[in-house]
Amino acid sequence: MSLLSDWRRGEHAAEGFAYATYTQGVGPGVIVVHESPGLTPEVIEIGQHLVDSGFTVVMPHLFGSSHAPPRTWEAARVVPRLCVTREFTLFATGRTAPLAGWLRSLARRVHAEAGGPGVGVLGMCVTGGFALAAMVDPVVVAPVVAQPATPLPIGPARAADVNLDPDDLATVRRRVADGCPVLGVRYHSDWVTGTRFETLRRELGDGFVAVELDGHGHATLTDHRHPEAVERVTSFLRERLLGTT
Repeated sequence: MSLLSDWRRGEHAAEGFAYATYTQGVGPGVIVVHESPGLTPEVIEIGQHLVDSGFTVVMPHLFGSSHAPPRTWEAARVVPRLCVTREFTLFATGRTAPLAGWLRSLARRVHAEAGGPGVGVLGMCVTGGFALAAMVDPVVVAPVVAQPATPLPIGPARAADVNLDPDDLATVRRRVADGCPVLGVRYHSDWVTGTRFETLRRELGDGFVAVELDGHGHATLTDHRHPEAVERVTSFLRERLLGTT
């Protein structure tokens, strides 16, 4: 049986892109944007956890496998494709990923359907910065940046870049100053995240809430799932969307 058999399959088309979506749950909406290599069992597991925590969860399927354990070589196949696809920006600095417009459109739809004070967006690894890009739209009130890995940290400029163009970064700063915090989660020793947390501290001040975990890992909520990361993300979403902790 597919791990997605209890999820309602749909599609969202906007800004020249169209992707499948999987939805389950009741309550305010949370969009879970999967990491490389795809919509894996571990991603579905964190999505299910958030459903059980009282949210309507929507998981777009953007690339790679879905609902099945990825083959050992799949990440090596997916990442080179992401380097050249027009939806993502794995190398450019000072640029928002073109997929951001599609994600903001999805957030508006989720909010219209699920209600509540707004929408949460959880990005991970190559999609980690997407939560920042999404919060340019005021409907996103609970952005979570988990181990952001783009642009790939080749050189100090890319390592520090937060995957936003200057106008979008200015909007994020204003939203944070107006009371919308950003939660960031990573393993402290994870080199893939570069120096982005330092950038976010400088740009967002106390509005950036950083959770930096001990140990050696990368995927804080999935492959290297850490209970503190899961608890902090869940509490943040509950506080922002449900008014509880």
